[in-house]
Amino acid sequence: MKTEKEKMLAGELYLASDEELSQERLNARILLKKLNDSAPDETQLRQQVMGQLLRAIGKDFGIEPPFYCDYGYNIKVGDQVFFNFNCTLLDVCTITIGNRCLFGPNVQVYTATHPIEASARGSLLEFGRPIHIEDDVWVGGGAIICPGVRIGSRSIIAAGSVVTKDVPADVLVGGNPARIIKNLDQATRQA
Repeated sequence: MKTEKEKMLAGELYLASDEELSQERLNARILLKKLNDSAPDETQLRQQVMGQLLRAIGKDFGIEPPFYCDYGYNIKVGDQVFFNFNCTLLDVCTITIGNRCLFGPNVQVYTATHPIEASARGSLLEFGRPIHIEDDVWVGGGAIICPGVRIGSRSIIAAGSVVTKDVPADVLVGGNPARIIKNLDQATRQA
């Protein structure tokens, strides 16, 4: 029989109130408090805490606290990634972020979701869907990325957008729900 953690990681219905998962969230909260209480000149401490918290961090990682996540161990970050103030990543499933990605303030990335059926929701069961953000993506401030979404390389998510479906490479999307506003060709990217 699978543990609640195994179910969570597999994207199956699970109970978040499970003792093991509750302890792991508490451990993440303790690390997040150290990060979020750190002084602006404590960059080494911030890097150390993020190294303990996240599964993988590439070179030249940058962050402006506060930052929030559920577990941390489901987040993989590539090289030259930057999170601005107040980003939240709900990582009940894997969040994979490629190289050279930028996240504006108040960006929210949610792998966690709940059943549509009221009876299942009432049982406090939940589940998640992984999120994959490819290289060179810019996510504007206040954007929300919903469970199961893949964002293609070099795309831009406009500020305040709610991304509910996959985004192809080389596009600008915006709105609620986000839709393609513009294709980004080579000439546009250099402008």
